[in-house]
Amino acid sequence: MGLTHIQGTVTGNKGKQTTVKFLVDSGAIYSLLPEKTWKELGLKAKRTMDFTLADGTVIERGISECHIALPQGEGHSPVILGEAGDEALLGVVTLEILGLVLNPFNRRLQPMRAMLA
Repeated sequence: MGLTHIQGTVTGNKGKQTTVKFLVDSGAIYSLLPEKTWKELGLKAKRTMDFTLADGTVIERGISECHIALPQGEGHSPVILGEAGDEALLGVVTLEILGLVLNPFNRRLQPMRAMLA
């Protein structure tokens, strides 16, 4: 399996912005911002959640929200407030909010085929 990265602009409180290189992780529910990034943007936890890692370890992380802009679209999304050593991830909730899916064959983001039924 190949890795897919995408660069995006993240905007936090009071219009503070930074560029982030996200690993597109179709197995992650929420997107994650590294500790340095979310602190730079002035984000604060609105709540906490428990997450189970691949090895079964359960960790607790704060959840906030921010504006994420990618070449394919932009919008507000919940984000996990990472800790030291955590890598920026782009999860499926953010992808769905932006109307995008990861094509598993060419590892590119493309518009979601939405259905209203």
